[in-house]
Amino acid sequence: MPLPASKPARAPERPWFSSGPTCKRPGWSVQALSGAPVGRSNRSKVTVGRINQALELTRSILQIPAEYQVFMTPGSDTGAFEAAMWNLLGPRKVQLLAFESFGQLWADDATKHLKLDAEVLSAPYGQLPDLTKIDPAADLVFPWNGTTSGVRLTDGAFLKGHDGLVLCDATSAAFCMELPWADLDVATFSFQKALGGEAGIGVLVLSPRAVERLNSFDSGRAIPKVLRLKKGDKADPNILGGDAINTFSFLVVEDYLDALRWASLEGGLEGLINRCNRNFETLREWVEATDWIDFVAEVEAQRSTTSVCLKFVESAVTTRPAEFQAKLASKIGSLLEVEGIAFDVTGYRAAPPGLRIWCGCTVDSDDIDALLPWLEWAYAQALEALTSDDKATA
Repeated sequence: MPLPASKPARAPERPWFSSGPTCKRPGWSVQALSGAPVGRSNRSKVTVGRINQALELTRSILQIPAEYQVFMTPGSDTGAFEAAMWNLLGPRKVQLLAFESFGQLWADDATKHLKLDAEVLSAPYGQLPDLTKIDPAADLVFPWNGTTSGVRLTDGAFLKGHDGLVLCDATSAAFCMELPWADLDVATFSFQKALGGEAGIGVLVLSPRAVERLNSFDSGRAIPKVLRLKKGDKADPNILGGDAINTFSFLVVEDYLDALRWASLEGGLEGLINRCNRNFETLREWVEATDWIDFVAEVEAQRSTTSVCLKFVESAVTTRPAEFQAKLASKIGSLLEVEGIAFDVTGYRAAPPGLRIWCGCTVDSDDIDALLPWLEWAYAQALEALTSDDKATA
């Protein structure tokens, strides 16, 4: 493709397009944390009140059923999902959907560490596993939205009538996509994804069926305190009621509260989903009109509207070794970062070489629009530079 003569005139006002931690909400500043009860005991009325307020807003915005338990865990989404797996899995066969890196992580935990009776239903990057192979009697574990593949589940139809527990890693989906709560027994997510919060705390949602599993199942395995959801042989009512498993950062909690208040002002879940959809549509139109890039997700309906993963398709690139393609993606990311145009847009290291653009609800569509000419510029610059290097060393 011809090298653009000059850099684009307009730049994104907010160049944060990372897929986690993600862009802060529009207008955010560190002053948003000024009311945080730092230096206070995590058992004080004010700190417990902050956690309860955050959990109530979470339930309200995400429309989580009243009978479900919602609480925070250490370790971000990973800690929340590990807690669910370690406490709940074992009495039934387990099936795990692995179509991106985090789904594979849960599959590895189930087979190599928990050593469960497990079956992994895998698919390459860009595809979903064969959902017709799901056994309704098995416990089912999967991510809703593939942060590293850009592939998502479209609805919960495949879960209807499922008899085993359903454990869903909903990070990168919560606050940006509708989740079929009636069909989920466990859902986890972190602040650092969809709402641009700081890291370290996860949210764990349990259905009544999941709580009953906690009360009736004893795995016999030793569970670390930071993952333990039971007290004696029953679900710990304090933890499930919102008490902290260990001491949380109240700067992080305050930041989450700020994001939740913003989300409420944006129209709640519907408003947040609309923001995501506008961002994705802006990017989608450009991808479809551009001959050197395409979605990693092969099926249109399965394309993530948050973590949008893109691959190179121009023959000048695809005929080169994977190492060249990885260098190209890295070079594009470096050029954009140096210019202050976009941070952290290189694809995930285990995914096909390419780009990954966060289109979640805290991003403005005008910034996506401003980014697109810069992607063209950076691609041309990077391809020209790497091709010249190859010729010089030939």
